[in-house]
Amino acid sequence: MMETLAVSFTLAEFRKATPLDESNIWAVLLDRNNSRISVKRRDTALENLEKIFAATFGLANTLGFRAMTLRDLCRETGLSMGGLYGYIESKDQLAAMIEDMVRHVSEVLPGWFAHIPSPQDQMECILRAHIFLSEILQPWLYFVFLESRNLAAPQRDIAKASELSMEAHIAALINASGMLSSPDSALLAAHCMSLVQDWHLKRWKFRSANIDVDAFAESVVRLVRSRIESARAPARQPVAG
Repeated sequence: MMETLAVSFTLAEFRKATPLDESNIWAVLLDRNNSRISVKRRDTALENLEKIFAATFGLANTLGFRAMTLRDLCRETGLSMGGLYGYIESKDQLAAMIEDMVRHVSEVLPGWFAHIPSPQDQMECILRAHIFLSEILQPWLYFVFLESRNLAAPQRDIAKASELSMEAHIAALINASGMLSSPDSALLAAHCMSLVQDWHLKRWKFRSANIDVDAFAESVVRLVRSRIESARAPARQPVAG
């Protein structure tokens, strides 16, 4: 489906093509954690996973994840403690499942656009998709950003490595333009990741200014492309006095 997208696709167009969104993420979550989830009726498992994680995001925003208890989760979802244990055994496991899902998205996303021959066009598509997924899966990314410090140390290291891998991939595409040095490409890629995070962390700021996600994505892409193109332009010669 991604092959049907033009490079400058919108959120609406991306929604029609993306293999992962807020409706089917529960199926992916179930498949990635099938060995630890004891509930075998798929429809029941999908329904309850959505309840559990939606409640987790809500409680994390109001009480804070560290203060939240599994009993709070039972109250919000209507599940018994035994029923909850069919899906998670602890808060640490719950946080790890959320981090794993966000990492999975980051790992598969670049491959969706590997068919595009131009490195700069690939970079644009990845940035747009990353921003649009930040809109679609905002609670997931927001949670990981705020709560990553509460992950177990090995899980934190995995999360950091995932972000660095995405950053390195973008840097390689920028560097392939031949316009920027490797250090400058790496720095621009780091700026790209900060810009993407700005959307899912501070959407209130853009909404108050009536800036939607399509306008935000277009601005980010133009900013990055202009930085690359500025390196192509010859340096101005000083005017003789």
